[in-house]
Amino acid sequence: MRRFGLACLCLALSCGRGIAGTVYVASQEAGAVARIEAGTTGALAAIAVGGGPAQVAAGPDGRLYLTQPDGHAVTVVDPATNTVLRRLPFAGQAFGIAVSADGAGLFVGDWANARVVRLSAETGAVEGSVAVGREPAGLVLDARGRLYVADRESRQVSVVDTATMTRTDTLPVGEAPFALALSPKQDRLYVANVRSGDLSVLETGSARVLATVRIGGMPYGVAASADGRLVLVTDQQAGRVVALDAATLGLQATVSVGRYPEGIVVDRERAYVANWFSDSVSVIDLATLAETGRIPVGAGPRSLAVVPDPPARRPGGGRP
Repeated sequence: MRRFGLACLCLALSCGRGIAGTVYVASQEAGAVARIEAGTTGALAAIAVGGGPAQVAAGPDGRLYLTQPDGHAVTVVDPATNTVLRRLPFAGQAFGIAVSADGAGLFVGDWANARVVRLSAETGAVEGSVAVGREPAGLVLDARGRLYVADRESRQVSVVDTATMTRTDTLPVGEAPFALALSPKQDRLYVANVRSGDLSVLETGSARVLATVRIGGMPYGVAASADGRLVLVTDQQAGRVVALDAATLGLQATVSVGRYPEGIVVDRERAYVANWFSDSVSVIDLATLAETGRIPVGAGPRSLAVVPDPPARRPGGGRP
């Protein structure tokens, strides 16, 4: 299974929710997704999915959806039973993915055909399509139903109204935008630009660029801490995570991780980083901004998703 190479690497999906839960890691070369329970130091129950999964997203019911660019499919996994439920054929090169708030729809970026397609999460039926820029990579959906798409080869972010599946705006950013993350209040959108080595900070309400922050190297993944205090950017070239103060956009720390870090997600007080060439996931304590562990996973980990724990498992939680 080929990798997408330096010119065509995967996004780091993160909505910055920081909910206590379980982290799932998609490993492209291993054709598997592994589970990491909150607070543990090892990966559990690798689920074979085949087909070189590039991206993983979690639905509100806890199901996982994995894009397979070379397999022209989206695979649906039930992590509760560690089983593949079905494969949804995709007439294109499925790459970035987001799940609707009700879990009924999947928004899939078609890398080869400059479009985003809405699929039924149950049947895979095409429910709509919209043209975007070239090589759509990162996708992130806000609470109002606006989908933001990083158009890597168009140096822009497309904004899509998912109710009508129409593009309502394009926002200029740096060179080769790849990963996107919303702030917890969803008033800012963070865009990691691979080739220009910087981070674009956009104001979602006015659809304008607030700032461009120099990161250096190759920024591939981005996430926001749940309290809105930090913005975390993976630098693939230098094997590090750059932590910025969200208020001032000043540097807080740099954290060394594995080789070629890509995806990053936040699970409350920790960040998890997929180290593509080290076949591992780095765990970062957000209070100390230090790597506290490195968990071995299947070959080629690229993307992560968090499935929230049910209320009974959360601190202070209980059954109604």
